[in-house]
Parts: sequence; structure tokens; C-alpha cells
Amino acid sequence: MIRLFKHYIPKSLIILGLLEFLVFSIAIQFGARLRFWSANESQIFIQLPELNLSSAVFALTMISAMTATGLYQRHLRDGLNGMFLRIAVAFLLGFLTIAVFFYMFPSAFIGRGVLGITFVVSMLSILLMRIIYVKVVNRTFLKRRILVVGAGVQASQIENRLRRKTDRENFIIVGYVALPKEQVAIRKENVINSDSSLKDLALHHGVDELVIAITERRKGFPTDQVLDCKLSGIEVVDVLTFFERQTGRLILEILNPSWLIFSDGFMHGAVRELSKRIFDIISSSALLILASPLMVFAAIAIFFEDRGPIFYRQVRVGQNWDLINILKFRSMRVDAEKHGAQFASKDDNRVTKIGRFIRKTRIDELPQLINVLKGDMSFVGPRPERPEFVEKFSDTIPYYAERHRIKPGITGWAQICYPYGASERDTMEKLQYDLYYVKNYSLFLDIMVLFQTAEVVLWGKGAR
Repeated sequence: MIRLFKHYIPKSLIILGLLEFLVFSIAIQFGARLRFWSANESQIFIQLPELNLSSAVFALTMISAMTATGLYQRHLRDGLNGMFLRIAVAFLLGFLTIAVFFYMFPSAFIGRGVLGITFVVSMLSILLMRIIYVKVVNRTFLKRRILVVGAGVQASQIENRLRRKTDRENFIIVGYVALPKEQVAIRKENVINSDSSLKDLALHHGVDELVIAITERRKGFPTDQVLDCKLSGIEVVDVLTFFERQTGRLILEILNPSWLIFSDGFMHGAVRELSKRIFDIISSSALLILASPLMVFAAIAIFFEDRGPIFYRQVRVGQNWDLINILKFRSMRVDAEKHGAQFASKDDNRVTKIGRFIRKTRIDELPQLINVLKGDMSFVGPRPERPEFVEKFSDTIPYYAERHRIKPGITGWAQICYPYGASERDTMEKLQYDLYYVKNYSLFLDIMVLFQTAEVVLWGKGAR
């Protein structure tokens, strides 16, 4: 994987994205030449003075649409049929966006004939490229070969959490090396029993990387052997770093304070804070303007359904555990919490008819843009939680309080990576993604989350 601004991205996805950007950029050039087959090159450019600008706009728009429909997810589990559906939706979004752009800037319009050929050529090319990608990315010889040092509880987390084929797209585990007196928690067929040194085992199996997954490191840690591997050019990483890289989360079951202290991240410099604030103001203002007609219709529908209040104000925990009042469109009955605070459940009978729709489409969250402009919230961050839940989870879930080191957000890394949670177990799972974001947040990651939030809305993921 390649680490960009402290966020891990598979090399295969970066290469795929660059190739598809190139396809989109060339598609308009190809479409223009095919449309004006009888004309020479100079005549084409006279008729299409904005061809190069249009190529750039088309490529950026289509890549953005494909990102928004989840086609650059790390673990896409839909299969070819699901991938083709996402591509179709991406091209529909791209077409609508391009149409609006050309309507607003008619001087850049390239003609319906060229645009039609461009869409057909680019779609066929992308479909072919995606089929090749699916076939090639699973080739064993392209995967990173990993030897896990340890076969106990920590190593078993790899077996349990990375068991799907999509979880292991870019690596293959050649085996687990059990240490003397270690209680083995791995299936016997996956454990390597050998008297050879770690270096000899690594060379024999063509290993690229050692993952250290040893529960007890104070006694019996093979320091000399691991150092020998490191100095021989074999990469060595801690199991927590391995999980952070492969899953985009910090695993609570094996997380320890020393790793948090000595790992990089958790930077809160003035430049980073300023860039995030500027991003929040620009993105929330733009979305507030674009969504204002939708918000007006939502407000009218909520009022006429039961004549109750349009907005719902609620106390939540903000940055540094300060209490803030967030604003939402009311999606439940007025007496929804007469028995106290509780999570929304699936098919919750407290939700109104209009409320069910605005929750599914995330329209109920739009008034929180005002909280972002005020500075109480950020556009991207851990979701703000109610004080009573924060108090409870801080007592029962390790590191839960640390998610409040930064401003809460309307959307977040946990929201796009994990569905809606209504239990303590779900809260623990989402916390792992929140901690990853708190550790590694940057403007780059915020933009990624913003694009991928569109996928959550489009496919209705996790709403209740």
C-alpha cells in the first residue's frame, strides 16, 4: 500500500484510478476525431476550441462520480454484477453533471455527437478495464507475502477479521510461527512448525514482510531473529500497524497505550486546524445553498404531517467533551423519548412517514450545516453522541472518550465504513474507525470521506 497524507491506499486502486482518468481524458479526443472523421486535425480544433478543457472537466467529473458510487472502495464485495450497476449509476451521475456544466458554460460545449461517442467509448473501456482488474488483482504473484510471528490471541485476530477474499486482495499469509510456550489460537494447518530461524523461513517462503503478533513480549521475544530479518531487507511491522493499514481502523482488542504513544499521528497543528476550518466553511456553505430548496420542501412536509415542530434540538458532546446543541429535522413523533433516550432500531415505530424518508436519504442531517458554520461541528468527524451514552460507553469501552479530541462531524470515516449501530458492540466497532480518523485526519481524508458519503446516500446504507 501507499500512504498518502497518513492514509493508506492500495497501490492497485491508485494505478486503476490513474488509468481510468487517462481513459476519460482520451475519450473526448477520440470522440472528436471519430465524429469529424472527414476533417483534418486543424479543422477539428477550430470547431472545438475548448477540447482540452472539456477533456479535463469530463475526466475529473467521471472520476468523482465513480468515487461517489463506491467504485474505489478498498473492499468492494458486490461482484461483477454489482460493479456494473455502480458503473451505470456513475455514468448517469456524470452525464447529469456534465450537462449542467455545459449549460452553465456554453462556450465549453463540445456538441451532442462528440459527447455521445465519448460516453459510449469511455463506458466500454471502463467495463473492459474493470473486468481485467478483477481478474488480475487476485493473482497470487502480485500479492505481498506475509509471515506472521506469533500464533496466539493477537494472531487469531488476523484470522478472524481478515477472513474474506476481498480482505486479502493485496496480500497472502504464508503461515504463522508459534513461539515456545505460546498458547496457539490458530488452526493447526496454518501454523509453521520448524526449527529454522525466522530469516531462513522468510527466505524459503519468499516473504516480503514480517507481522509481529505476539501477545506477551516481555519474555521469549525473538529480538535477534527479528532484527536479522529487518537488516536483511525484510520489512517488519507491528500487528496493530498491519490492521491499521489493511482495514482503516484501530483494533480495540489488541490496542495498547504504548503503541498509541510511539506511533505517528494525533497531530493538531495550527495549519491543519486552519485548513480544516476553511474546508468546513466552504463545503457547508456550498451544500447549504444547493440543498436549500430541498430543505424548504422537507420543512413543509414535516409540518403538514402532524403539525408538530419542524426542527429537533438535542444536546450532544462536542470537542474536548464540551456540550453543544445540534439541529436536525424532526423525524420522530413529538413524544418519541417520553421513556428516555434510546437508540433508533430497525423499523422503529417512533419514526414518522416523512421521517423515514428523510432519515433514509440523510436529509434530516442537513440543518447541522448551521452547526458547522457556527464552529460547533466539523463537516467530517466522529458523529456527536448524547451525554448519557458517552458517560455509559466511557465506563465500559476502552478509549471511547478519545473520540472527542476533535470536533464531531455531520459525516465521518466510521459512517462510510460501518452501518448504523444500535448496540454496544456496534459502538465498539465504529469506535475503531473513529480512532483511526482522530489519529490520521487530514484535508485529503476529509475530501475522500465527503465523496464516499455520496455512496452511502445513493445506496441508502445504514440509515434507520
